[in-house]
Amino acid sequence: MSTTMARKETVERKWYILDAADKPLGRTAATAAVLLRGKHKPIFTPHVDCGDFVIVLNADKAVLTGKKLEQKYYRTHSGYAGGLKETQYSRLMQERPAFAFELAVKGMLGKNSLGRAQLKRLKVYSGGEHKHASQKPEIWE
Repeated sequence: MSTTMARKETVERKWYILDAADKPLGRTAATAAVLLRGKHKPIFTPHVDCGDFVIVLNADKAVLTGKKLEQKYYRTHSGYAGGLKETQYSRLMQERPAFAFELAVKGMLGKNSLGRAQLKRLKVYSGGEHKHASQKPEIWE
């Protein structure tokens, strides 16, 4: 019995919709990362980009459990002395909820060119509307 390896040219990509309303941000991000990598497919091959497109709706209604809204920070550093900028997640979820969701998914993907290519297939929207109706996306349960 031989093992079949997926090839970049033969991968068929589908579009899926995830609704993040009233669900933990991390669990929804983990589901999105699995779909982006293609681990739900029987032809999954680690070195081939065989994932699907993911549309996440209602990112502003995703919840953070515990005390994460007060205790968790998004940090960036400019590289210069004193260049640390911190943003509390309560403020980040109010001002840029789609960016907070993208950060969560980005942390769950590979830190290489394959992970960057997979992240480009993630479409996050704060509201319940999206502009990808012509792709006929399916709702992922």
